[in-house]
Amino acid sequence: MKKIAFVSAFLLLLVGSAMAQTDTDTIKKQAKLQFRNTIHDFGTIYQGDIVNYTFQFRNDGNAPLILNKVRAYCGCTATAWSNEPVQPGEWSNITIKFNSAGKMGKQAKGITVFSNAKVPRRVITIKAKILPPDRRRK
Repeated sequence: MKKIAFVSAFLLLLVGSAMAQTDTDTIKKQAKLQFRNTIHDFGTIYQGDIVNYTFQFRNDGNAPLILNKVRAYCGCTATAWSNEPVQPGEWSNITIKFNSAGKMGKQAKGITVFSNAKVPRRVITIKAKILPPDRRRK
């Protein structure tokens, strides 16, 4: 009877260890989105200027990183990125295009990046100080 109890306890411990190992392995395999910088300031621009900036990021995790969506909440801001998975250790980028038409003064636009990373939602920001149109440049 003691042998059966001992064998049962041993098997239970063995199965529990195997299950815990599987959970740990699942947690360990995650993508990690790491931006070189999360804010870009265009400085002073003139109303009507269209400016671009490319945010660089790397996958610092140990599983492929997939960007699901990059969302700008203003029609004046457009985004472009690759749908290809970013492998661990690789770099990629997100290009932001900002149209200052109809804007004046200090502007800050947040862009939300949705991914399969450990932190699935990140915000990157562009800023600019917009002056009236420069008539001399035309």
